[in-house]
Amino acid sequence: MMNVTGILETVLYATDLDAVEQFYEEILGLEKLYRDPKRQVFFRCGNAMLLIFNPEETVKKSENAPLPVPAHGALGNGHVCFRASAVEIEQWYNRLSAHGIEIESDFEWPNGGRSIYFRDPAGNSLEFAEPRIWGLE
Repeated sequence: MMNVTGILETVLYATDLDAVEQFYEEILGLEKLYRDPKRQVFFRCGNAMLLIFNPEETVKKSENAPLPVPAHGALGNGHVCFRASAVEIEQWYNRLSAHGIEIESDFEWPNGGRSIYFRDPAGNSLEFAEPRIWGLE
């Protein structure tokens, strides 16, 4: 039987690509790999990719013939959880707070592990959590 071995890309949606580009680069420190002014911005996130698409553009079929990506998109706020150790979560808490970013929730899971939740400029729900909340290390 074949098994999926991991996630390569995660996608969030935002209409203001300038605001999310600045947030993910300057606040979260992700490396930007590509930006199309109206359609998308791509970031390296560890050994995976975080893609931010403008839903007003990605519902249209790609005009790039060599890369025939089908039209796709989503409406509403998405969610991504970034892996972090307990020490890193405390550091992220302090960094986000210093930049005026509201921490919406900060708690210990019943089975162990801490999570903090906050939002990006598009309203997407972001989280830093210890992998042990899912029994992962």
